[in-house]
Amino acid sequence: MEKSKKIKNMNKILNRVPKVTIYFWIIKVLATTVGETAADFLSATLNLGLGVTSYIMSGVLLIALLNQFKLKRYVPTSFWFVVVLISIVGTLITDRLVDELGVSLVTTTVIFSISLLAVFALWYLNEKTLAMHSINTAKRELFYWVAVLFTFALGTATGDLLAESLKLGYAQSALVFGASIAIITISYYYLWMNAVLAFWLAYILTRPLGASIGDLLSQSPTNGGFGFGTVGTSILFLSIIISLVIYLSFKQKKLA
Repeated sequence: MEKSKKIKNMNKILNRVPKVTIYFWIIKVLATTVGETAADFLSATLNLGLGVTSYIMSGVLLIALLNQFKLKRYVPTSFWFVVVLISIVGTLITDRLVDELGVSLVTTTVIFSISLLAVFALWYLNEKTLAMHSINTAKRELFYWVAVLFTFALGTATGDLLAESLKLGYAQSALVFGASIAIITISYYYLWMNAVLAFWLAYILTRPLGASIGDLLSQSPTNGGFGFGTVGTSILFLSIIISLVIYLSFKQKKLA
């Protein structure tokens, strides 16, 4: 009994990603919103352009990932910094394909869907699991971050497809994605949906949900938004993320 308890505690320590709680989902949605607004701020407001912004943020992301892999365990500040950066880079990948190369949103949605399924297939063939609580090796963490990148790119394409190409608007798109997540949640708790499947479906959908919220808040009223701007929206959501990450860091230290 004592031995199994020690093993369980050791697995918690070695796990490289956080436990899935309400804080996880709140920060995830906020991070996806920042990814949308920050990418627009850097590329459009600061006039850096999609190309330059992509190179800069990809470089910062690479450095952050190298640090994350060195830690070999979950550290709130490092983990969520990587998530915010991947959110920005994932947005930029989709935006460059659509705006610079002229690839349609339908095509990018299909491409990233297939790519994500391929990552999951390779991950499962190699590790026999896609579970969040078992990300305890560098190899599994690598699969995890690649999958996360594709979820952000896919979510950006899907969100823009509904809001812009299909003319649903940002508010209606947010409602569609929010309702979809609610259905998944109900299916998990009351209809015995597989936990891993429910997690990844919700993870994918929080990206377009956050992007729709970000566009709704930042875009001008003439474009269907509230007009708070990319700067104000990014600062607001980043402040909330930082506050929650600080809280979780202190909480983790108390439990250690």
